[in-house]
Amino acid sequence: MSLDTLNDIFFEIAARGNSTVALQRQTSGWAPISADDFCSRVFGVARQLREWGISRGDRVAILSENRVEWTIADFACLLLGAVVLPIYTTLTPEQTSYMLGDAGARAIFVANERQLQKILSLRSETSLENIIVMDDIQTADGVQMSQLMRSQSRLEPAAGSAHPDDLATIIYTSGTTGTPKGVMLTHGNMAGNINCSLAGFELGPGDLSVSYLPLSHVTARHLDLAMLHRGVNLAYVPSIGQLPQALAEVRPTIFVAVPRVYEKIHAQVELKTQGFLKRAVYRGALTTGSRHRSIILESEEGNPNSFLWKIADRLVYQPIRRRLGGRARYFISGGAPLGRELAEWYADVGIRIHEGYGLTETAPVIALNNPAAHKLGTVGKPIANVEVRIAEDGEVQVRGPSVFRGYWNLPTETDAAFVNGWFNTGDIGNIDEDGFLSITDRKKDLIKTSGGKFIAPQPLENSLKHHPLIAEAVVLGDRRKFPAVLISPDFPRLRDWAQSNHIAFDSHENLIGLSPVNALYEGIVADLNRRLARFEQLKQVLLVAEEFSADNGMLTASMKVRRKAVEERYRSRIDQMYAKNELSAADSATRQN
Repeated sequence: MSLDTLNDIFFEIAARGNSTVALQRQTSGWAPISADDFCSRVFGVARQLREWGISRGDRVAILSENRVEWTIADFACLLLGAVVLPIYTTLTPEQTSYMLGDAGARAIFVANERQLQKILSLRSETSLENIIVMDDIQTADGVQMSQLMRSQSRLEPAAGSAHPDDLATIIYTSGTTGTPKGVMLTHGNMAGNINCSLAGFELGPGDLSVSYLPLSHVTARHLDLAMLHRGVNLAYVPSIGQLPQALAEVRPTIFVAVPRVYEKIHAQVELKTQGFLKRAVYRGALTTGSRHRSIILESEEGNPNSFLWKIADRLVYQPIRRRLGGRARYFISGGAPLGRELAEWYADVGIRIHEGYGLTETAPVIALNNPAAHKLGTVGKPIANVEVRIAEDGEVQVRGPSVFRGYWNLPTETDAAFVNGWFNTGDIGNIDEDGFLSITDRKKDLIKTSGGKFIAPQPLENSLKHHPLIAEAVVLGDRRKFPAVLISPDFPRLRDWAQSNHIAFDSHENLIGLSPVNALYEGIVADLNRRLARFEQLKQVLLVAEEFSADNGMLTASMKVRRKAVEERYRSRIDQMYAKNELSAADSATRQN
């Protein structure tokens, strides 16, 4: 069935009666939630919102990790015509206050005591009238959601009616640069994208997806709504730290992740293949896998028939796939560039990852590799209801029914985002002769050296991050004489390396200051430089002792690097590195003269 609005998904669920819709972890195990129970809970919450006067166009916020209550709150708001405002739990009180105030939210759902106290600390700065708490905590400042969900009420037939042009949600951009902007997405934007995004993927009743990527992010919310539309069960996982256990227990048939999750899985595999014998078997298996890569990339079910591949599969590939539950038919990556080396590694262990591309402003999917049309190193062909073209300067431009209405309260920024009806994505890319789209970098991230050379940092960073000793890499050099790189090591692996080489250290700061460690990373960068054009080669390496996270502001809530925040945080060290190089160059020139 083709969707016109997001409410259509709810009524599809309502028609499934006693069928399981979702799974939620309890102390006794995974408990199923039927369609009837789910819809009853939605109606109970919607009735309370309506009694508070929440109606069409009012903004209601959700501040919670992934749990079934998140989706219940979402549908309860949508049935009333309210506009949902998702907020990341990792945002500071100041950031949260800004979004609530800018959107004029009248009510908010919060997950727990910690988030409740955050909201209470800033409530006077907002227009909030009511608070609903998902956890069963006693408080005079909010209403327990569990009480509302036990209500047996239903809404009158008029409730739930929506038009494709009705505003469904305001999603604030992750803010890798500047102040976040509220992206306005209509029911038609999101429903139209769901209709087309997973074409070619055979998913339906009997399949299961793990909901662990933050639902405040457009990709995760789109995915879960698409799964509900297809009749796929959702298993809610509140924390990414609980993901390994959940994968082993529920064994999803589709696995969707951002590149950082795939990177961590790769790093864990590398970490567990220590010792001469394990390493030899692992390397041999990767060599065998690379020889059969084309077969894996041609089909999910096209496992090679060679004797060596079957041996490698039993010894190496199967244990890796078991980390992901062991029965996933489809693997999808989005949210940021995956990196060709990482995609090749997964193909070599028997996993074909379908990389896609999208933005909050496009609701979100623009292009996606699928089982019928797949090309490594690309983000796939544009989906059916989206047009894509490449501007003269290489920027990817998009138009179609999935493209957003505009930025909330920012008409000037909205006008600037479009050229003759085409949305400027801010990404640089190209379309090959077969129609596959490739994204090379963010337009604003392109580095221009003082010599006038343009460098796309993301491909270099992705290549470096594929090395198990590197957690994050940020290429530097804008308006500088040469490019360099700032590296946050993968400290668990680096500590193991240091100990195996009998190198003493007492802290991360001490460790990265040691000559053998600096030589190690300079060697890794030197290996990359041999594959680069001369002007792209990274001349200096700056190691930092800090691990990047959303909590320290180095990553967005969707786990992308905040490039400007990183450069600002380490500004003095970066300046010292370049100044020291210039002094060395000047001293060398003086001696030669």
